[in-house]
Amino acid sequence: MNRLPLAKRVQILSTLVEGSSMRSISRVADVSINTVSKLLVEAGEACLAIHDENVRKVRARRIQCDGIWSFCHAKEKNVATAKAAPEGAGDVWTWTAIEAETKLIVSYFVGDRSGQSALALMDDLRSRITNKVQITTDGHSAYPDAVEAAFGSDVRYAQLVKLYGPTITAPGRYSPAQCIGARKVKVMDNPDIDHVSTSYVERQNLTMRMSMRRFTRLTNAFSKKLDNHIHALALYFAFYNFVRVHKTLRMSPAMAAGITDRLWSMEDIVAKIDAMAPAPKPRGPYKKRAV
Repeated sequence: MNRLPLAKRVQILSTLVEGSSMRSISRVADVSINTVSKLLVEAGEACLAIHDENVRKVRARRIQCDGIWSFCHAKEKNVATAKAAPEGAGDVWTWTAIEAETKLIVSYFVGDRSGQSALALMDDLRSRITNKVQITTDGHSAYPDAVEAAFGSDVRYAQLVKLYGPTITAPGRYSPAQCIGARKVKVMDNPDIDHVSTSYVERQNLTMRMSMRRFTRLTNAFSKKLDNHIHALALYFAFYNFVRVHKTLRMSPAMAAGITDRLWSMEDIVAKIDAMAPAPKPRGPYKKRAV
């Protein structure tokens, strides 16, 4: 089986998490677009396993949750008339839960904007932490029921409800209305009101948009397949948690959270890809062809 050299695979994966498109990477790395796509799938599966195996038994103090919008194949309003829309086409929401002190992405989930997706995030978050935490979310109505269903009364929970001014309609306008204020609402137990904030998770949303070309607005770089979208996110979160040095922490979030004692490299992700690769099938006996 042909396999790219280690240095070439590291180059491709490193470029994928630095905001380059898959076609530009294929040109720079001098490989086919299918090669880049195949490596993304392999890396995505490996990174899903890395997160699931390593981000466990996390001691967290303050968790901030939020969702970021994107779309696959076509925006939701255009799916009905889109040509050959695949399963999963339309609006896609990436739900994240970040630890405020260590900046570790403890949980994430890719789905829609419904209560089921909120519950999936909270159930996963609950399974990964070992202590009672304070959770802050925005004012989305799906969160309170999801938090209660996942944590019961064993959580301190508050919402930061943002207040927006009147919507200004204009042709081509896509930015949200201006935020004119916010109010902090205690929902469960007695959360520390001074730390009711979503600043870190919202800043993380910006980092995601800057690090993955498929999140860039007003381009044709959006995801065409939901599976590729999920694989790109899995690669990014593994890179962010384990490989990338956080500028403020001066170490990776995983090191700050105490779930690893060293800074990982892209070579570690490639090693996981190789470890998960199926064993090559034995070849049959060579038969000389008659002439």
